[in-house]
Amino acid sequence: MTLRVGLVGCGNIAGNHGAAYQSLAGVELVACCDRDTVRAERFATEHGIAHSVGTLDELWLHDLDAVSVCTPHPAHEEVVLAAAAHGVHVLCEKPIAVDVDAAARMVSACDSAGVAFGVLFQRRFWPAAQRIKRAIDEGTLGEPILGHASVLLRRDADYYTADPWRGRWDTDGGGVLMTQAVHNVDLLQWFMGDVVEVSAWHDTFRHSEVLEVEDTLVATLRFASGGLATLEASTALRPGLGTRVRVTGRSGATVSLAEYPEGTEARNDVWAVPGTESAGSPYGSGLVADVELPSINRALRPFHKLQIADFVEAIRSGRQPLVTGREATRALAVVTAIYASAQTGTSVPVPTLSPSPKFQGVS
Repeated sequence: MTLRVGLVGCGNIAGNHGAAYQSLAGVELVACCDRDTVRAERFATEHGIAHSVGTLDELWLHDLDAVSVCTPHPAHEEVVLAAAAHGVHVLCEKPIAVDVDAAARMVSACDSAGVAFGVLFQRRFWPAAQRIKRAIDEGTLGEPILGHASVLLRRDADYYTADPWRGRWDTDGGGVLMTQAVHNVDLLQWFMGDVVEVSAWHDTFRHSEVLEVEDTLVATLRFASGGLATLEASTALRPGLGTRVRVTGRSGATVSLAEYPEGTEARNDVWAVPGTESAGSPYGSGLVADVELPSINRALRPFHKLQIADFVEAIRSGRQPLVTGREATRALAVVTAIYASAQTGTSVPVPTLSPSPKFQGVS
């Protein structure tokens, strides 16, 4: 049976979703939707999509099985709730929402409707990330006790002015932490388990004339296991230095992955595990020139494709996607707690969320 898919929000990242769906057998990208109907029409023409519409009500007329949500962060909830009400499976761009209550409503609606709900954290599909996860799950590394995430990127003023919703608390939900470093928060939790307490500080050091959210942040994280981690994140660098996530196990073994330049496939730049081969540094002889945002998005397409293929297979088999709405809510809970800590100047607890129920498909 052909899976009929729609796409909501025709901005930059939508192209990755469209290309992924169109590369999969038994999947038809039927319609796209954007409040800017000119942009929707242009996207449909560029991607060979038969229908472009300007409202969700029009979108549901096309008998969809699934939908990708590529709208600005605060608009995710409206689309996800509408999809669940129509019995349509949902794959949503990160972050799942800008507050945990909204995310909880989205998860609950999809659970009640019996539809699959996945959230895009395509960096989990890097082979380097999965290699670390296997080492943890198989006991090779030992229980993770120490972690670090570094997100050191460049975003110029024109990045924030390109769309009116960017760089504002009410429409973007946050800055470097919410939009970029949430990927690395997700990886830390995937590797080390639930975060139970955070302390943080942030500031805006560049482009304060157009940017009201933070461009630089540091935080400490304490995990339910007793493990500890640090996080540094900034978009104020020139040039950007990419990202890294490092984990040390109770055995003393240490592994890490590095994404350099931003958007390229990460490699295990450290693999200090006795009895296993070492991984070489991805940095080569020195820095390379900055890459433009469209190039970063294009470079991530193979991993969007892997996650979207997982989402499609989850629908067909009745299992949960690898990254569920609840998993994405865990990362959001950490992000919002970090913001609360930076605002109050105190450490802030992070609520523990219940696990996802087994997805059984739509009857």
